[in-house]
Amino acid sequence: MVAAADGNRAEKLGFTPGMVVQELGWDEDTDDDLRVDIEDRVGAEMLDEDSDDVIDVVVLWWRDDDGDLVDALMDAIGPLADDGYVWVFSPKTGTSGYVDPAEIAESAPTAGLTQTSVISLGDWSGSRLVQPKSRSAKRA
Repeated sequence: MVAAADGNRAEKLGFTPGMVVQELGWDEDTDDDLRVDIEDRVGAEMLDEDSDDVIDVVVLWWRDDDGDLVDALMDAIGPLADDGYVWVFSPKTGTSGYVDPAEIAESAPTAGLTQTSVISLGDWSGSRLVQPKSRSAKRA
């Protein structure tokens, strides 16, 4: 697992100015500093689940008791742009709401995604999930 160093974590996570970002699963326990980093980096507020825009990145805050991760991922990829991706943020090992990394790794392919990286973000871990190139090519 790679740790995000000091500085703007959103930049290290691949967020760029002008991206359209949708946030799902927000609750009082989310990392507000990371949220601010992301919004500062993209230059706009993150959209909620009611948005009907085409999304570049989905930020999914996920905890052990949030339900079925495959279903949540299937819902998340619906509005994704062809080259869009999902960051699943879950509480780090040993904390309340902890999600076993194997659950994320196993849920991703079932939802049609591939896990490309995992990063430590203080009290949260992030898993980057992308759409296979073949899915993107078929949608074009």
